[in-house]
Amino acid sequence: MTLKRTRLVIPIGDPAGIGFEVVLKALADPTTTEGAEVTIVGSRSQLQRAYDQLRLRYPTLANLNRLNILDLPLEPSLEAQIVVGEGNAASGAASFRYLETAIAQTLAGKFDGIVTAPIAKSAWKAAGHDYPGQTELLAERAKSKRFGMLFVARSPHTGWTLRTLLATTHIPLRQVADTLTPDLLTLKLELLIESLQHDFGIEQPKIAIAGLNPHSGEQGQLGREEQDWMVSWLSRMRCQFPKAQLDGLIPPDTLWVKPGQSWYGRQPRAAHDGYLALYHDQGLIPVKLMAFDRAVNTSIGLPFVRTSPDHGTAFDIAGRGIADPTSFQAAIQLAIELGRRKSTLS
Repeated sequence: MTLKRTRLVIPIGDPAGIGFEVVLKALADPTTTEGAEVTIVGSRSQLQRAYDQLRLRYPTLANLNRLNILDLPLEPSLEAQIVVGEGNAASGAASFRYLETAIAQTLAGKFDGIVTAPIAKSAWKAAGHDYPGQTELLAERAKSKRFGMLFVARSPHTGWTLRTLLATTHIPLRQVADTLTPDLLTLKLELLIESLQHDFGIEQPKIAIAGLNPHSGEQGQLGREEQDWMVSWLSRMRCQFPKAQLDGLIPPDTLWVKPGQSWYGRQPRAAHDGYLALYHDQGLIPVKLMAFDRAVNTSIGLPFVRTSPDHGTAFDIAGRGIADPTSFQAAIQLAIELGRRKSTLS
């Protein structure tokens, strides 16, 4: 039986960043896209310019003549304002247009999933597009009210897979405690359970849930949120989701000990299938410490697959030929894996 090829679209991201480079490097390895049909969305002239410049420093790049490119030419006045290594309103306008087009084409049924290259939120804002990130635009256009940012990475040491969902994302730290509510945590936990079951085939997942305060509040001595509502919320969740093993509220400073051991090989079977972190840095500092070069951000709750590398535009190294494509390759491969699973379930 021949597996259906997953149709992926890659909006090229901020043209002043490393998007061109990591895409051209990632697609140079044919094993990265096995089982997929890939289309790039961006300006062909910009891609050609980046290709010509990068080849002087890094000869192993995908052949532009063999790539499917949905060409979105930029107006000359806009293109003239784009400077490699300097995100601005012009580069933000370009990256926003590329993503908009990829979303519209995917919603129209032309693609099964989107693998997004990095954008700069500040450049979007300068261009008049005020979104916390790409995830929120994707959810808005897809009319998805339930969505989340799940970070996935496979250990090169043991093969164990780390999966971390953020309950809150790009908000100031002082707003976290007020933003967390029983309804929000229920929504995020439900999304995580659904994703582990449907996307990863783990029917009875083991999930670790972080506390908010040091020592998870230490019986209210170091913060009241756990005692006031989070402990009783977790009891209700255990009744609501009997197929999942829900462990918590685990003190944030010890939550990541077992994942670290599983990642590096000391106890590869001791960790959980998924982790629910309550705010951005609580979840992403350990993810990036272990898996900076290979973690993938996947948006769950959307009607299509979306993945992206877990790094930004890296303006400081753009155009120098030294950007690491590993995370982008992992993002493509995870999108293929999730796309196949989604097609078999539909």
